[in-house]
Amino acid sequence: MTGYFNGIPAIRYEGPESENDFAFRHYNPDEVVAGRRMEDHLRFAVAYWHSFAWPGGDPFGGQTFERPWFGDTMEHARLKADAAFEMFDILGVPYFCFHDADVRPEAGSFAASLKQFEAIVDHFGAKMQTHRARLLWSTANLFSHRRFMAGAATNPDPEVFAWSAATVKACMDATHRLGGQNYVLWGGREGYETLLNTDLGRERHQAGRFLQMVVDYKHRIGFKGTILIEPKPQEPSKHQYDYDVATVYGFLKDFGLEQEVKVNIEQGHAILAGHSFEHEIALAASLGIFGSIDMNRNDYQSGWDTDQFPDSVPEMARAYYEILRAGGFTTGGTNFDAKLRRQSLDPEDLILAHVGAMDICARALKAAAALLQDGALERARAERYAGWDRPEAKSMLATGTLESISARVLESGLDPKPRSGCQERLENLWNRFV
Repeated sequence: MTGYFNGIPAIRYEGPESENDFAFRHYNPDEVVAGRRMEDHLRFAVAYWHSFAWPGGDPFGGQTFERPWFGDTMEHARLKADAAFEMFDILGVPYFCFHDADVRPEAGSFAASLKQFEAIVDHFGAKMQTHRARLLWSTANLFSHRRFMAGAATNPDPEVFAWSAATVKACMDATHRLGGQNYVLWGGREGYETLLNTDLGRERHQAGRFLQMVVDYKHRIGFKGTILIEPKPQEPSKHQYDYDVATVYGFLKDFGLEQEVKVNIEQGHAILAGHSFEHEIALAASLGIFGSIDMNRNDYQSGWDTDQFPDSVPEMARAYYEILRAGGFTTGGTNFDAKLRRQSLDPEDLILAHVGAMDICARALKAAAALLQDGALERARAERYAGWDRPEAKSMLATGTLESISARVLESGLDPKPRSGCQERLENLWNRFV
């Protein structure tokens, strides 16, 4: 025991009327919603980087947090892991996620860093023998170190490409060894600052070839999990090659990977791309590439990615409605890619942030499931497109030509009349459930 969370009890479900801060009011892991246990629907994961590695800085100020595991030694790294698993136990979360750089100190060479990483992976493996939490996914940090200032796979220097490939191999090996259910590629620096020094075609080809190598390696080692790309529109780069779900899908199609790779969608990134969270989820589902989500929110008065814990049931309900419509998670889950505000200094703050977020997601899931079970929204949607179920409409779409369609219009004297989309009525319906 590290002692860091001393005095904080394991969080239990006590129901909506509870006045206990350290209790769930809505998240009951064993409650059956839409035919599955709530825990199995939501598949919560704690993000190692924000919860245990982030020091509390922002673009205008440095570290505010003081954690006993902050330091550059393996002793600190093991203490961090011990504290992390204590927190997973307190929250009862089934999963966690990490970057390689979150869990081990940087050493003087790739080989030395790899040795330290493998030692921490051993430590994780031992912890997982005696604790419940499992690995939802891991990823490589190919953006923080100055070597990645011009990208990783898209870097103009082939030696950086090679370093990045070796790093991803090590992280995939660790994920496979720990029984991770997914492996994520987050291209935080895969973009450009100016076209004056950028060859777009070359960089895009490098990124595609890199991803093909990742998929090939997955099959060679027998990893059965899902490879995920996390779309990211901007910040820090002016423009990034994995801007949104549609951009990623076009990239996957171009390199023949649309059957091999899915997406991990973050709420904050969706907003920065000019979309809603539910739009990106629905589009990914319609394209057959929906995989997992990073749950957070942005401050809508700020123009950057603030990574706050979710606090809006209506917003989250729209996201979970689309997830339920798509059949729910398979290997993916709800990863809290969210961080405390830099004034929230105490161990209790770290626990309570997750408690509140888990309750918000549980309420949202139940609202979404109730609306989907009611069926009124889906019936209204089906009615709006009912004309396309008629034989002549199906034939027009399947085998029609402009000539044949034009002849039909002239012969029949068609004069279509607009029909209401009933948006306000459907919004009223939605709000009855949330």
